[in-house]
Amino acid sequence: MLVPLKKLTRLIPLFTFILVTPSLIAAEVNVYSARKEALIKPLLDKFSAESGIKVNLVTAKGDALLTRLKSEGLNSPADVLITTDAGRLYRAQQADVLQPIASEMLSESIPAHLRSPENFWFGLSVRARAIVYSNNRVQPTNLSTYEALTEPQWKGRICIRSSSNIYNQSLVAGMLATQGEKKTASWLAAFVPNFARPPQGGDRDQVAAIAAGLCDVAVVNSYYLGAMIKSSDPKQQAAAAKVGIFWPNQEDRGTHINVSGAGVTSASKNREQAIALIEFLARSDSQTWYAESNNEYPSRAGVDPGELLKSWGDFKADQVDVSELGRLNAQAVMAMDRASWK
Repeated sequence: MLVPLKKLTRLIPLFTFILVTPSLIAAEVNVYSARKEALIKPLLDKFSAESGIKVNLVTAKGDALLTRLKSEGLNSPADVLITTDAGRLYRAQQADVLQPIASEMLSESIPAHLRSPENFWFGLSVRARAIVYSNNRVQPTNLSTYEALTEPQWKGRICIRSSSNIYNQSLVAGMLATQGEKKTASWLAAFVPNFARPPQGGDRDQVAAIAAGLCDVAVVNSYYLGAMIKSSDPKQQAAAAKVGIFWPNQEDRGTHINVSGAGVTSASKNREQAIALIEFLARSDSQTWYAESNNEYPSRAGVDPGELLKSWGDFKADQVDVSELGRLNAQAVMAMDRASWK
């Protein structure tokens, strides 16, 4: 039967709509990021320029974003969650706000111990929890391991953040995974009495405290020291110049590491675009940019980390599966409470 031309003209838009693929209809991806805008947006802009996919960015604290995702449920507009610490990524997985994804590129690029065993999330950068020390009052030859910070020589000389900080919780969780509950409890019982002051402030504040003579050593994420070295604030630069960096446990399990990473949300309406973005962030050039901009180490092997990180020297990293840091988080918090780590 012939269709009148006038009627056929009215049907053409409908046919066009049916033939357009979902990837063309939804050429955008919505990102919830715990990384500050300045530290992620340049990469997202590059992704948009290369792919033609628009990125809509929302930034907030990691815990706030997880609460928001749980509250929004399947109505959430978010397609990708970018957050810091394997503990938070594990919590997101346990809260069912992430979905597993199959990506040959990600599985080949990101080492198994830096991603979810079930592929719910992938570590995109590595942060190392190093020891920083006073250049004037500490000889690095006196440093060796996290465990050795319990020795009498460090009595009243250690600065560190509070037990509520997830970086410290993950440090203890890592010890639980490698040393067991009994040894970790013994370490905590001897470590806490060596604090120079009640735990307070952020990692930069610990470096500043060493510079001010309030303590002699501190345990901090190395990228904070990098940020202080590169800071436009003369006070930050001056404080950073008064400390050195030491990689602990090089003769045994290696320095504790963690990750910042990303996953596709359970509510994602733009799944293909979300996977494409995470794959882009795992590319060597993206990882090099991030290492140079935020002083975190690339998660994939063979990527240039930039001059500053190379100046700190190579180090042996703990190979424990970072998902264990999330699984053992509650146990770590209880152990810290029992040791009176405030």
